[in-house]
Amino acid sequence: MNKVDVLLGLQWGDEGKGKIVDVVTPDYDIIARFQGGPNAGHTLIFDDKKYVLHTIPSGIFRDKTINVIGNGVVIDPIIIKDEIDKLEAIGIDVTSKLLISKKAHLIVPTHKILDKYSEEQKGINKIGSTLKGIGPTYMDKTGRNGLRMGDSLSPNFKEKYSALQEKHKTILGDYDYAELLAELEAKWFEAMEFMSKFTLIDSEHYINNAMNDGKSVLAEGAQGTMLDVDFGTYPFVTSSNTITAGTCTGLGVAPNRIGEVIGIFKAYCTRVGSGPFPSELDNEVGENIRKIGHEYGATTGRDRRCGWIDLPALKYAIMVNGATQLSMMKADVLDSFEEIQVCTHYDIDGEKLDYFPYDINSLNVKPVYESVKGWNKDLTGMRDMKDAPQEFLDYITYLERELQTPITIVSVGPDREQTIIRK
Repeated sequence: MNKVDVLLGLQWGDEGKGKIVDVVTPDYDIIARFQGGPNAGHTLIFDDKKYVLHTIPSGIFRDKTINVIGNGVVIDPIIIKDEIDKLEAIGIDVTSKLLISKKAHLIVPTHKILDKYSEEQKGINKIGSTLKGIGPTYMDKTGRNGLRMGDSLSPNFKEKYSALQEKHKTILGDYDYAELLAELEAKWFEAMEFMSKFTLIDSEHYINNAMNDGKSVLAEGAQGTMLDVDFGTYPFVTSSNTITAGTCTGLGVAPNRIGEVIGIFKAYCTRVGSGPFPSELDNEVGENIRKIGHEYGATTGRDRRCGWIDLPALKYAIMVNGATQLSMMKADVLDSFEEIQVCTHYDIDGEKLDYFPYDINSLNVKPVYESVKGWNKDLTGMRDMKDAPQEFLDYITYLERELQTPITIVSVGPDREQTIIRK
């Protein structure tokens, strides 16, 4: 009986999930997104070209792979239309390879306006939202007011849309949004018309039937574990479950049908937006990592905050996801460092913790570091682990020992070819 393998981020997002999905896609018949929305930015580089996907699964570039947007995803028709237009312009046949769950919720124009309004109201306490309307859409979903892709097949779709919009207008009161709404709404309905050419499916039946027929499925996560609404650094989190459990609710897959869980992490650490970051380097070293690693948000363009790798947070992420194997990304960014620091514990008011505590936001956390010798060599041309410098192999061995999980994939550059599979 086939199982769904899961690939997801173990840090605060931006780990390089899109690249690894693209690399492993030839092993799978179906790639399925299970949560999040266009706040995701999955970057893929091959044949000297760069592509950024926001809603469409990262298997779209492979000819024989079907891509599914699951019920746990929220969809902005304007953004997905733009994404599809760009893919079709370079000859990708999206229509035949993309299936969309009828139960996926729609981001409507007033969701984006509510997002902007809400962030402005928070002032200095803002959470660093991408302002894509994700949070308000998930709020309507749990508040049982949401509009779903399947509703677009209903003859009273416009009435359902208007009812939701009226609710939003009541919340917005006299906030000045008329001009923005008129502009967004015209594009939104045009995009919904465009989306009508895609096949809408009952994704839970589709995925389970496919597994029963012997098809292989990979669930693609967005954002990262430390942004999970339940287990992340709340309230500086996203609005969905980014962990393995989100696969069950976001695709309709039973827990006993989960197979391998591939956890993706960077050889260091980054975070976009507000929120705690114990190993952050707000100094020249952090700036150096940012420049070398081109650490700017794929969705927002914002500077990513950079720091050393954080083992208590990684161990926590491996635990809540049940990660069975790991992919280490962007090792090449550390090529020029003589010494690499590893955060092994947190010092909280004199007490050393090696686990992730509750409400880390309000605690006085000092990272405790262990120094590891850097390899100080260019890894970007490496295509086989037998060519790896000893210090790099030592870093991998050290992490595997600490994390108690094998590192099976190592990335030494942004291109598809710069990926080494370790047996």
